[in-house]
Amino acid sequence: MGGLDGLDGLGGLDGLDGLVRKRIRALRVAQGWSLAELASRAHLSQSTLSRIENGQRRLALDQLVVLARALDTSLDQLVETAADDVVTNPVIDAAHGLMRWSMKAEPGMSVVRQRMTNPPPDNPARMRAHPGREWLVVLSGTAVLLLGNRRLRVETNQAVEFPTMLPHAIGAEGGPCEILGVFDRDARRGHQNADGA
Repeated sequence: MGGLDGLDGLGGLDGLDGLVRKRIRALRVAQGWSLAELASRAHLSQSTLSRIENGQRRLALDQLVVLARALDTSLDQLVETAADDVVTNPVIDAAHGLMRWSMKAEPGMSVVRQRMTNPPPDNPARMRAHPGREWLVVLSGTAVLLLGNRRLRVETNQAVEFPTMLPHAIGAEGGPCEILGVFDRDARRGHQNADGA
């Protein structure tokens, strides 16, 4: 069995080689499997799997392929390198009282934190409808979500998820509230077009 090009000689347990070994063990533990269970699923001996995880055996491409399959992942995901830039700074939109972060792994998704002081609009014509989905959690205070013909009170630590083709609007009740929202690409576009933000 040949070694996996690019893994050998990359710093042992400190480089990509070590990352792959740690990933195999972490995925096994996350599934709640013993060494024996994963070894059986991957058609390897338990001692071989133990030596792979502990860095005492050279990583071989054919073994990684069967381990990836047994762990219900792909070889690409098993050997991908760690991202260097894991910290993201927000774009601040002071005019709308919000911070927006893009999600690097899902370029169409964005996360928004917004402080609201006004109640939702009284006029149903001011409710929005657009393609997409939204997920919102109230971080503090109480929010009111108008969703179609419904008026929902959303308390601190409660979340809502809904398709944005339903006419909707959100605002504060009884004082300021802060929300954190996750918007898919279509929902984000719908809000940007409506707000001009």
